[in-house]
Amino acid sequence: MTDRLDGNAIAGALQEVFGREMTTATGVCGHCGDSNRLGALAVYLAGPGTVARCPGCDAVLLVLAEVRGVTCVDALGFADLQPAG
Repeated sequence: MTDRLDGNAIAGALQEVFGREMTTATGVCGHCGDSNRLGALAVYLAGPGTVARCPGCDAVLLVLAEVRGVTCVDALGFADLQPAG
């Protein structure tokens, strides 16, 4: 069984990718429409990549994977993503 963490577990990776603090950014789930801060997402670190899921419907919102030293991001699960401030 995989341990579920919150989005704060990937704060450093998000900052590296987006160049700013993103745990307080707000994302809207493209599946159920729930709006959550990235710090509230359900995060799973075990596996070939890191997966962040909607805490409401469990849909995949964000995948981070490192390929040859480059962090690749798939954020297609979001209907909207707005940085804080």
